[in-house]
Formats: sequence, structure tokens, C-alpha cells
Amino acid sequence: MIFSMFIIEKISHVIFLFPGSHLQHMKPGNDTHISEFFLLGFSEGLELQPLIFGLFLSMYLITVFGNLLIILAVSSDSHLHTPMYFFLANLSFVDICFTSTSVPKMLVNIQTQNKVITYAGCITQMYFFLLFAGLDNFLLSVMAYDRFVAICHPLHYTIIMKPIFCGLLVLVSWTVSILNSLLQTLMMLWLSFCTQVEIPHFFCEINQVAQLACSDTFLNDMVMHFAAGLLGGASLAGILYSYSKIVSSIRGISSAQGKYKAFSTCASHLSVVSLFYCTVLGVYLGSAATQSSRSSATASVMYTVVTPMLNPFIYSLRNKDIKRALKRIIGVPGT
Repeated sequence: MIFSMFIIEKISHVIFLFPGSHLQHMKPGNDTHISEFFLLGFSEGLELQPLIFGLFLSMYLITVFGNLLIILAVSSDSHLHTPMYFFLANLSFVDICFTSTSVPKMLVNIQTQNKVITYAGCITQMYFFLLFAGLDNFLLSVMAYDRFVAICHPLHYTIIMKPIFCGLLVLVSWTVSILNSLLQTLMMLWLSFCTQVEIPHFFCEINQVAQLACSDTFLNDMVMHFAAGLLGGASLAGILYSYSKIVSSIRGISSAQGKYKAFSTCASHLSVVSLFYCTVLGVYLGSAATQSSRSSATASVMYTVVTPMLNPFIYSLRNKDIKRALKRIIGVPGT
């Protein structure tokens, strides 16, 4: 990841130093070299800025502390050193990073009443947003596979889900996410921009930035849609397949208590999956229907801020092991 960011930084530096190059001016005379964008955020009214600042600061702090508690609970309790909780700790770390790519910059902009983000800062934010969004997507599918093995093949669970295999699944998720975000970000560096540099969003969302380009974005659009369809679609298909097999196995259990116990092990994950994918699909389908950038920015808060904030509550409220570990951490006697 550090190497990939080094590449982006160096290419951005070259483009900045040589504004007359082919990379920067794909249509001479129709564009200018830019060094910054303006993030318009949610509202132009100054009277609403303190309310927005307080709301997002609260949600961000809850997200960070809630997910940190999950990570601390998993790492400190030996009973939670299992594949399911290993993936959960990774998901919590990614959720912290995912939210941190956009919210802190927005809070700084509101506090300083300065909506500027540098060109390099926008590209960097875009890279990390794509990286952690992809990781969220892959980790949810990996967790679905873990539940599939646990419920459908319980006798082979410890053989299949070995620590080295679990680590490999996370490593592959990181590798694919890094390559995808690196490819899409590098392609954005080839675009040239006109004088219109206002982004109607609270972060550098790749679609919104691409729409500001003066040069042809056909190839960028193709790659974005192909990556979303291939990576997102494959992960969602894997999750749906896993849960179809899980439901089939649960239906085959004779006792009601056995069915409840089997379903309870994946209820939290299913809730998080539903929340994440429903909000993402709702945002992009809704924005495609309304063609409103501001509406898209407001709706995207659901999966960029609200979902990572709710994940710790979903897992802790429905999981006795997590609740026991959290009580031990904060010094509350167990029941």
C-alpha cells in the first residue's frame, strides 16, 4: 500500500511540474492546470454548519471508539481467537479507516470555513476511499464464507478455516483492493480538468470528480463500472450463495433450538451485510434516478458513516461472547 501511494505521489508531482505535458493537456486550449478542488458539502447556509459539525463529529467518535472496543475485545479475550472474530476485528479496523478517509477532512473544512482540498489530497482521498470500500466488500463476503463452512460443514470447520488460510483470505482481499484502487486512481491522473472544480459532495467521490473532467472519460467510466460489477457483484453473489446454503442447512435441522442456535451465529453478519449493500445500492440507484448530486451526497452518508458506526452495536448487542469481553474491558462484572 505504501509503494502504491508512492507511485501516485510521484506521478502527481510530475503532472504538476509539467502542466503542458500530454498527461495534463489531452485537449489543448480547453483546460487549465488545477491545483485544488472545492468540496461543497451539504449546505451553503452558515447557520446549519455547527449542527452538521456536531452531528458528524459525534458519529465519527462513536465509530472510532466502538470499533476500537471490538478490536480490543477480540485481541484481549482468548475465547475470541477464532476465524469469525479474526475477520470481525479486521472489519472493525477497515471501518475506522473507511470513515477516516472522508469525515475528518469534512470536519476541518467546516471548522475553518474553507472548502478547499488540494489536487494531491483529492487523489489520495480517492485512493484510500476505494481501497477501504473494497476491503469492506471483500471482508463481508469472507465472513459469509466462514459462516457457510461453520454451519454447512461443521465437522471440517477447523480443518478448512486454519489460521494460515484465514490470513491468506485477508491478504488476498487487501491485494485485490489495492490493485483496484491503484488502477482507478492512476487513471484519474490522466484526466484534464476545466475551470469548474466544485465537487457537490463532502469528499472526492470518483464519479463526481470524473464528471468535472474536460477530457474523455469513457475509459474511466468503463473501468469503474466493470470493477463495480466484477468485484462488487462477485462478492454479493458469493454472499447470496453462502446464505442460500446456510438457509438450506438450517431447514434440515430437526429441533427448533438447533435452528435458533445455528441462525444466531450468522444473524449479526446478515444484518451488517443487509445494511451495507442496501444502502450502497440505494444510493447509486437513487442518484441515477434523480440525477441530483446533493441528494447522492446526503444519501452516501448512510454507507460511509452510519453503517460503520452501527456495526459495533449490531455485533455487540447480539453476541454474548463480545458482550462478556467488553464488560471485562470496562470493568463491569459479568452476569
